[in-house]
Amino acid sequence: VDHFAEPKHYMFKTVRGRLAFIIVMIVVAGWQLYSHKQETGDWLKLGLDLQGGMHLVLEVDDPEGTMTSEAKADMIDRVDRIIRTRIDEFGVSEPLIQKSGSERLIVELAGISDEEQAKSIVTRNAFLEFKLVLPTTDVENTLDRIDRRIVAALGVDSIRAMGRDVVDQGESVEDILFRSTGDTVSVDSLTAEDQAAADSLQAEENALQPFSSLLNYGDVEGTFLVNLEDVPAAQYFLSLPEVQQSLPRDQSLQWGSDIISQGVLNYQYLYVLTEEAFLTGDRLENASAQRDPQFNTPIVQFELSRAGGREFAQFSGANVGNLLAIVLDGEVMSAPVLRDRIGARGQIDMGQGTPMTEASDLALVLRAGALPARINIIEERTVGPSLGQDSIDQGSLAGIVGIGIVILIMLVYYRMAGLLAVGALSFYVLLVFGGLAGIGATLTVPGIAGLILSIGMAVDANVLIFERIREELVAGRATRTAVDEGFQHALSAIVDANITTLITALILFQFGTGPVRGFAVTLSIGIVASFVSALYVTRSLFLVYLSGKKASDPISI
Repeated sequence: VDHFAEPKHYMFKTVRGRLAFIIVMIVVAGWQLYSHKQETGDWLKLGLDLQGGMHLVLEVDDPEGTMTSEAKADMIDRVDRIIRTRIDEFGVSEPLIQKSGSERLIVELAGISDEEQAKSIVTRNAFLEFKLVLPTTDVENTLDRIDRRIVAALGVDSIRAMGRDVVDQGESVEDILFRSTGDTVSVDSLTAEDQAAADSLQAEENALQPFSSLLNYGDVEGTFLVNLEDVPAAQYFLSLPEVQQSLPRDQSLQWGSDIISQGVLNYQYLYVLTEEAFLTGDRLENASAQRDPQFNTPIVQFELSRAGGREFAQFSGANVGNLLAIVLDGEVMSAPVLRDRIGARGQIDMGQGTPMTEASDLALVLRAGALPARINIIEERTVGPSLGQDSIDQGSLAGIVGIGIVILIMLVYYRMAGLLAVGALSFYVLLVFGGLAGIGATLTVPGIAGLILSIGMAVDANVLIFERIREELVAGRATRTAVDEGFQHALSAIVDANITTLITALILFQFGTGPVRGFAVTLSIGIVASFVSALYVTRSLFLVYLSGKKASDPISI
């Protein structure tokens, strides 16, 4: 019986039909690679370990340990959605964002050129508030009390060690002694000893003005100016609970983002604001970065929802002439004067010297929404492009050497059949790369390991087939019968090996993270390609090889 003379409508059984189908697969795989090259400039998407980038592990900030595991898991889900939106708008190709457990989030950004910009976009809270700027009068009236509480909390020695100036407040002797003893005294009843004690207290305690000595009157209503060199000390004082408790009720002090110069000194604004915001970024619908046509400075124009627009219009109409502070993450970005009733639109002035990219990044995170909680970076790893190139070079070298040795062994041991297997192996490599490009998979270093492993499985399948053919030839079978029997008897072993490995790869993909998933994807595609290569392409090449021979002619195997 001639095994090569099946009816022509059995496309996958005739030699011509088999070759046509193989050519179609080659064209499709080649087209996928070419299309990917045209779109991205690379044949394949490369992972973090091959082209460089950032690896971040994020965790919800819970300094007091009051959040339950369920609450943290919910926060991570919300953070996940917001960060995905931000990164999609940022334009990073093929980012990896996935949860690790229920309380952590892994973010991998490959091909990042500006790491600080990317990290800022990922971790920035972007909590937007609108507050009214208040007069400084009430705060000024509490400065003496704030200074005294700072002295009581930190001690004279600690404050002096910080280098704070000693300034005479002009407090009366009676007040000084009353604070030190708790007894009512009068100047007439003071002894020389009492007077000396009062003088000592005045020099050591009351004369210290650790906080108020840092403040200068601002040139804008509702602001103080703090020398840039004194800002860290002022921030420390403001963080003390004693200071926060001493501030006027329903008022807060918040720093401005602008640095201004007066003479040779640089100052930062400290604003007096209402403690509660009348409107937050929850009502924000859109934001875009533009340039102010008048001053040519970057601005971020925002648009509120209909309900937010009504609230904004009502508030601005009732506060015409006052200053409105636009606060982002606790920092006053700008404080324009409300000259008229404002509706659903407004803008944030970024200030002179601010790059346009910063305004664009701010607009991006505002559109994506504020993070529901502050997050901490508990692990940060950066892979440079040079390290990625080293990984590519080493992986390529390992692959070339490994494949070269396999080809040599196959040609020496199996001769003509080995040559056919090498041809099928070339098809396998093209099919794997075309598959990776077609599904948009990312090639990583573990992925290269999966590729090389699947090459070994493809060769192993050919070895099983060739050994079975040899057994049939030794048993006296005709050449073509031996080939058919060899493929048929090796089929079950090849199917078992490939299916069990494929199941393992799918489990790794389902439960693995990052590099493990990259390995699983490449291995899965490689298993399918090796199966097609060994059982279909190799057999098709055998059929072509045997089509010019008689059934009784020996073959080189």
